[in-house]
Amino acid sequence: MEKQHYLKLINEELATAPWYVQEYYQAKATVPLSPATLYQYLTEFRRFFNWLISEGLTPANHPADIDIQVLATLKKETVELYKSALLNQTKLTGAPGSRTHPTINRSLNALSSLFKYLTEDTEDEHGEAYFDRNVMHKIALVRTSETYATRAANLKTKLMLGNTDHDYLTFIDEKYEGLLSPARKRYFHRDKQRDLAINALLLGSGLRVSEAANADLRHLNLKTGTIGVVRKGGQRDTVPIAPWTLPYIQDYVEHRTAIYHATSSDRALFLSSYRGQASRMQANSMEKMVAKYSSAFKVRITPHKLRHTLASKLYLATKNEQLVATQLGQNSTSATGLYTHIMDEEQRHGLEKM
Repeated sequence: MEKQHYLKLINEELATAPWYVQEYYQAKATVPLSPATLYQYLTEFRRFFNWLISEGLTPANHPADIDIQVLATLKKETVELYKSALLNQTKLTGAPGSRTHPTINRSLNALSSLFKYLTEDTEDEHGEAYFDRNVMHKIALVRTSETYATRAANLKTKLMLGNTDHDYLTFIDEKYEGLLSPARKRYFHRDKQRDLAINALLLGSGLRVSEAANADLRHLNLKTGTIGVVRKGGQRDTVPIAPWTLPYIQDYVEHRTAIYHATSSDRALFLSSYRGQASRMQANSMEKMVAKYSSAFKVRITPHKLRHTLASKLYLATKNEQLVATQLGQNSTSATGLYTHIMDEEQRHGLEKM
């Protein structure tokens, strides 16, 4: 299972991490942050600690031996040098897989999370935080070289705008089977209702794929058209689902027990079958499933593009950035400007056709 895989990797990272990173993990694992996010953060900490060692900024020879006072006294210019090192790595390699601006910002966000914990959420024997000075407050994220308009133009080709999202589900329901060999049709028939429900839920709610994978059956309310999920940071949220997608979800729910031999202990909304036993379908399996159907339909996309599709269409319908942010589980509208650029362009094209 994906979760067990990440927990194994996390234990390997913790074995070579300083004690305060181990404490950080124990605190954040109860929020809960997802194992995938925690593993990513731990690898970023290790990357940073190894850089401190290679630059001679600590007498330690291994990350586990780096004293917490090294972080407490870290200068702004030192972290800026690390940011520059990440940027130069990107510029020098320029190869597929090199670190892009968003991935560099994820590195900085990981460090910000660690420093926030150490300066605000910890207590020593005197009830005080381990140290007071958070150098990451002075570090700005890397600004992308693309404008919103450029990002919107690139993204728009991978969105299911207009009636394309409806056509996509119809394609899975009525046409995909015709592309399959007899051997593959067996598994398609078994999982068809589930796969339609997952694609419908992502298109109708804008959930992250991890939120859909972690959702339980008891948190789905078809009468009100809502689903309860755990957002990033561990916050519980109740998310409305677009009515046109509900029949697909209801059809799956009605047959879920029979298809996957589910028992009362199988709480997951979306199940898979392994050796005749029901188990929670994992996020990476959902990603592969969406890639399979979307490739056959039009162009290979990710579940995140289905989330972008919902956000873009919702903005077109409401012209309300705050409403879009709320639907996506975002605390501010800072990330919704992209959708305004996508849909303003769509609106222009519509006017030209009048």
